[in-house]
Amino acid sequence: MASESDSAPNIGQLVKNLKGRETDQYSVIIGVIDERFVLIADGDKRKYDSPKKKNINHLELFNYISPEVENSIKETGRVTNGKLRFAVSKFVNEQLLEWKKGEHIDG
Repeated sequence: MASESDSAPNIGQLVKNLKGRETDQYSVIIGVIDERFVLIADGDKRKYDSPKKKNINHLELFNYISPEVENSIKETGRVTNGKLRFAVSKFVNEQLLEWKKGEHIDG
């Protein structure tokens, strides 16, 4: 769970919603408002043009930043919904499967 001691959220970072209507869904941080709030979108239900403002205490921040999203926002100031969908599906399919395999080996 995210806490104040965690590193600051970064644009392009993958998160999991822990509270609210979109609980257990994955999204990408597309903007940082201040030390408490970020803007998230997934390119599907939550488009880039209508991001959700979330308290970072209600998000699980993963130690993974999508290079496609991060570079696109730095270069052009925005990102396509397709890139957001790609980043989320790539993360869920690759990273989470690797972590779950690791959990099964240990336990």
